[in-house]
Amino acid sequence: MSSFPPEVMSNPRAERVKAIARLAKSKGREATGEYLVEGPQAVREALKAHLEDDNLVQNVYVVGGFLESHEEFETLLEDAKIQPRIVTGEVLHAMADTQTPQGILAVVAMSQPQLSEVLDTKPKLIAVLCRIQDPGNAGTILRAADAAGADAVILTKGSVDIYNPKAVRSTVGSLFHLPVLNNVEFDHLIAAAKTTGSQVLAADGYAAHNLDTLQDAAVLRANQPGTEAPEGQPVLEAPTLWLFGNEGQGLDEHEKQAADYRVAVPLYGVAESLNVGTASTVCLYASARAQR
Repeated sequence: MSSFPPEVMSNPRAERVKAIARLAKSKGREATGEYLVEGPQAVREALKAHLEDDNLVQNVYVVGGFLESHEEFETLLEDAKIQPRIVTGEVLHAMADTQTPQGILAVVAMSQPQLSEVLDTKPKLIAVLCRIQDPGNAGTILRAADAAGADAVILTKGSVDIYNPKAVRSTVGSLFHLPVLNNVEFDHLIAAAKTTGSQVLAADGYAAHNLDTLQDAAVLRANQPGTEAPEGQPVLEAPTLWLFGNEGQGLDEHEKQAADYRVAVPLYGVAESLNVGTASTVCLYASARAQR
C-alpha cells in the first residue's frame, strides 16, 4: 500500500461516482460486465476469491476510518494487491444501492463459467433455479447450496439476475464460494446434464415420491449390503441436479417432464406449502447427507 496520504473522493456528483451507481441497474452491468458488492462480509469473500482470480475485484471504496476499525481488511487488501479508494460517507451513499451503506463497497467483474467446464468436474450436486424471480429467494437458495456443499448453482433464463444488488447481498458472500451460472437455456442444461449420467430431480409438492421415504430407503440399503434402490425411485446419493421452480407457479409442465423424478417434501403440520427457499434447503441437505 502507498505510504502517501490518500486522496479522498468527496464529490457525490462526480462522473466516476455516477458510473459506479449505474451498476445497480441491469443496463449498467451489461455495459461494463461489472457489479456492486456491498458490506464487510460480502467484500471480504470477494477479496478472498480475488486471491485465486486476480481479475475479479476491480476497485474497493471505503469511508475514512473503516480500515482502522476492520483491521483484517488491511491484510486482505495487501494480499490482493488492491489499493482502496477513500471516500466520504456522502459519496459512498451515492454509489451504493442500500440506504445505509456499511462503510465499504467493491466493484467486481462478472464471472460466468461455461456449463461444459462445470459438468467436466463430475459434479455430485447442483441447484437449478427455474424462473426464480425474487432476489432474496435466489440468494437463499445459493447460500443453502453453498452450505450443503453443492458443486454449482445454475439460474435458467427467466430467473432474476444474480448480480442484482439485492440478490448479491442476500448471498452474504456465498456467491464467491462456488460456480454460479446465470441465464442458462433450460433445455441445453438438461441435455448436457443427461450426458454426464446425473439424475434430474424436480422439487414438486404434488409428486408421488416423498423425500422422507427416499431417505429411509437409503438407510435400509446401508444396513443391507448388496441391496439396491427400489426400481423406479431416485437415489439421493447419486449425482443430482435439483430443479426449484418459480415462487408463484412452481415448475411448469415442461420443466417437470424434463426431470427423471419428481419429489415432494412432506408436510406434517397444517401449512399448505413451503416457500422455495426453505424447500430447496431441505432437498439439498437430503442429497448432501446421503452423498456423504
